[in-house]
Amino acid sequence: MEKKTRFPSPTLKASVPWNVGKMVGAKRALKEKHVWAIRFWLGSEQRVRDRALFDLALDSKLRGCDLVSLRIGDIVTSGQVRHRAMVVQQKTRRPVQFEITETTRESVRAWLEHRGGGLNEYVFPSRLSAKAHLSTRQYARLLDQWVQAVGLIPGEYGTHSLRRTKVAMIYKRTGNIRAVQILLGHTKLDSTVRYLGVDVEDALALSEATDL
Repeated sequence: MEKKTRFPSPTLKASVPWNVGKMVGAKRALKEKHVWAIRFWLGSEQRVRDRALFDLALDSKLRGCDLVSLRIGDIVTSGQVRHRAMVVQQKTRRPVQFEITETTRESVRAWLEHRGGGLNEYVFPSRLSAKAHLSTRQYARLLDQWVQAVGLIPGEYGTHSLRRTKVAMIYKRTGNIRAVQILLGHTKLDSTVRYLGVDVEDALALSEATDL
């Protein structure tokens, strides 16, 4: 009878989870004091473009890919920065409206006066090519600089932090999750609930604040 040759079993290496040593999960929204601290720092550093990018990110609540691809004509009409604008989201292909507050209009106006350009050009062009826009990677790097400059930990914040900041404040003040859903351009309320991290404690806190 032929003897079967046995080969030694290969040594199995313990698989290392992809998230070891990395901070995962939803990035934190900025608090109001952080917003003003970053604005002050950007002003003191005379970073006119970055101040406009930061303010517009807060007001628009857009994903990074939609923010960096804004064209001047999206936010300017008849030589003036609009009070409200509308863009079609790349992810959902659905339109979303957003307000542009006076603070943001001032910083955007200052940047555009410095930048120049026609209505069909990008608000935030790439430094490598005027025909391309600022990359989402560069936007993320800039955000790291901003939060670190005011004493925050970059790994705890990301470009979605700016998308979440204003709606988190609105939800905290009003409890109106439907309004937040509209502002974020979510098609499903469930997505908004997960996005804000709404849980039983939030629901109970809102209920406790209502006296009958």
